[in-house]
Amino acid sequence: MDEEYDAIVLGTGLKECIISGLLSVEGLKVLHMDRNNYYGGESASLNLIQLFEKFKGGATPPEAFGPSRDYNIDMVPKFMMANGKLVKALIKTDVTKYLEFKAVDGSYVQTKGGKIHKVPATDGEALKSSLMGLFEKRRARAFFIFVQDYELDDPKTHKGHDLTRMTMLELYTKFGLEATTIDFIGHSLALMRDDNYLGSPALPTVRAIKLYSESMARFNTGSPYIYPLYGLGELPQAFARLSAVYGGTYMLNKPDAEVVYNDAGEACGVISAGETAKCKFVVGDPAYFPSKVKKTAQVVRCICIMNHPIPNTNDSYSCQIVLPQKQLNRKTDMYVFCTSYAHNVSAKNKWIGTVCTTVETDNPEAELAPGLALLGHVEEKVVTVSPLFEPLEDGSKDKAYISTGYDATTHFESVMLDVMSMYKRITGKDLDLTEDPSAANVEQ
Repeated sequence: MDEEYDAIVLGTGLKECIISGLLSVEGLKVLHMDRNNYYGGESASLNLIQLFEKFKGGATPPEAFGPSRDYNIDMVPKFMMANGKLVKALIKTDVTKYLEFKAVDGSYVQTKGGKIHKVPATDGEALKSSLMGLFEKRRARAFFIFVQDYELDDPKTHKGHDLTRMTMLELYTKFGLEATTIDFIGHSLALMRDDNYLGSPALPTVRAIKLYSESMARFNTGSPYIYPLYGLGELPQAFARLSAVYGGTYMLNKPDAEVVYNDAGEACGVISAGETAKCKFVVGDPAYFPSKVKKTAQVVRCICIMNHPIPNTNDSYSCQIVLPQKQLNRKTDMYVFCTSYAHNVSAKNKWIGTVCTTVETDNPEAELAPGLALLGHVEEKVVTVSPLFEPLEDGSKDKAYISTGYDATTHFESVMLDVMSMYKRITGKDLDLTEDPSAANVEQ
């Protein structure tokens, strides 16, 4: 280990593995270490025995649940937007050859009264949706046509609206949309976590809605999402393979790994078992930099094992349900995430449902009640509360480039924004993801 590297990456979470792979492809000599004896860090997928060891005091899982090896339960469950940044990164780096994907069956939203509706994403779906009355459907259709046609570089598509200055609320108002319609568009299509976006320029939200619609059209399935067979734990391992192919070195089970700083306060290596590996900079998750991060929030997740699909989701093998904040009198949204044996993450005829949100009270588990009520009967559940950390500095001074934690959202767009930010801070250039996502291998 007493060698010199361009970069040392600490932690094998998805963000760290993507960065490790990208740096290796660019020719940097990379050493990647983890205190754990498995890949994935906070974003790992666990089998049934590992889940019970971690959360049930080592109890033996019930035989009725089937073989432990059939389970790959995500600790931070998220779907991938079919036309999103993570898919583009997978294709750009050719990591797709290590993975198989399957489309997610459905995307839903809960409205007042607790009713679940399929989320319409196009003008055609808006006309068929039970979410809106006849006249509101027409207004929503006009809005969706505007969004689908809008191109920043083509003034003819702007219809007199300057989305760089006009707020999103002003744009909604121009189309005469009702509050309930605004709610599901903002939270179920644009996937905004709260209503703060309403007072901001409309362009980012319009782009987010276009991404949702384009992802729906990419594979022409019931949702804009895809998901890897055998769970999300496959993703960090796939990027780790990429790094290894380009000369990256991996060392797991290094529980005493600590960052070393020089007299100028710059990260210059990592020490473990009395040996020091030197480097030009260090990348890692917040757990390796306790004095250089701040806690900004907490995320509570309840992971449930079930023997049935979530009711009112058309017997979906996989789906997402968004519970907008206004429906729950909360400051942030709540999310329900469901996968099953169809994605090879559980035993036959078992479903994995997860409810998650940002903690707002001193009783996090109780906050999840509205989401848990949608699941129906649950055979087993575990609850986790994870702190969200952010770096205090950008790494330019101390050469320590630190990722943020994983938020409550059930998609990877915020994860990739952090990866792209880290990449630019490290390399000084933007991450180029200009590839055609249609190359992804997706099972219908």
